[in-house]
Amino acid sequence: MQKINQKITTTISNLEVDKITNERKLILEPLVNFIQDKVATDKDVNINFICTHNSRRSHLAQIWAQTMAAYFNIKNVRCYSGGTEATAMFYKVVETLKNTGFEINKISETENPIYAIKFNDNSQPIIGFSKKYEDEFNPKSEFAAIMTCSQADVGCPFIFGAEKRIPITYEDPKLFDGTEIQAEKYQERSLQIATEMLYVFSNINK
Repeated sequence: MQKINQKITTTISNLEVDKITNERKLILEPLVNFIQDKVATDKDVNINFICTHNSRRSHLAQIWAQTMAAYFNIKNVRCYSGGTEATAMFYKVVETLKNTGFEINKISETENPIYAIKFNDNSQPIIGFSKKYEDEFNPKSEFAAIMTCSQADVGCPFIFGAEKRIPITYEDPKLFDGTEIQAEKYQERSLQIATEMLYVFSNINK
């Protein structure tokens, strides 16, 4: 098990995997199978989480999946994210992850900032910024395309280069922007995604 900083480790230890419904487990099963097949054949595991704007859910999924791969010491996992259009990683996602214990540094001051995100002091940072799913930063082939929002799933019936296309959709926390429960809802969505990525990676046999 790769070292994850204490605050994130505490969060992970409190996640309630047993509350994931059987219906939801069926939705997650194709991702478990994709990862397991790659691990069993000693191949790279490339996963691209795709949402419309690559601003909220896709980033949360990318970061939590990469963290859980490290937590279970599953090697050669590379997680990416993208959208059908580029906007910016929403500030509340950054705040939510910081509050969970991630170390996040903004390394570019633009309308679409680039963030270096770390789950421990020595890990290679996860690079977070908004981009189209086919951006040069992302893999071109042999990856699983995980559709994290229904709009992108319907709007992109074909993802060029994807080996597997798997819809794992989440309610958009953007619905609560500007409300008194905004922070609570972003935290709720982050923890839901973290719980499901914990379930996925806990089911991989190395």
